[in-house]
Amino acid sequence: MRQRTLLISLVVGVGALVAATAALAANLTATATVTGTAGISLSMPSNPSVSTILDGTDQTLSYTPVLGVVDARGTGAGWNLTIGATALTDGSSHNLAQNLTAVSAACHSGSTCTNASNSVNSYPITLSTTATKVFNAALNTGMGKVDVTPTIQVPVPGNAYAGNYSSTLTISSVTGP
Repeated sequence: MRQRTLLISLVVGVGALVAATAALAANLTATATVTGTAGISLSMPSNPSVSTILDGTDQTLSYTPVLGVVDARGTGAGWNLTIGATALTDGSSHNLAQNLTAVSAACHSGSTCTNASNSVNSYPITLSTTATKVFNAALNTGMGKVDVTPTIQVPVPGNAYAGNYSSTLTISSVTGP
């Protein structure tokens, strides 16, 4: 009889423990707030420099600055880049042209992004003081950290004047495709 009483007491105790555990169950609702930034940021590389030695033949120099675009707005509204440039001059009225011949884009290393879908395809573009759209991230593309790399060529004719030429490029990131 003593075993039966112990067994009944044990069953009643386990039943009470299960009932107490069930009585303590509740739902927990998790929430997350994700806030975007106010605008697009643009980081510039160091100043590019190219050089050549004149030999009487036409030559083409190229430089490819990697522009860091960050679209952390979280809207998918798209963006574009414009470039304007002063004349590439030696200061003695001798100028060289600058032509943007291509633009590529990729997610920045170590970052997740939505690849930018570029619809600007009218290359080459001769750079001038008028800002010209050279790349655009269509709606719902270009979100995150994107490296945009324009290829800029400088044709040097065989009869060019020797000298140190310089130009100021103004690169802007603008909201909207």
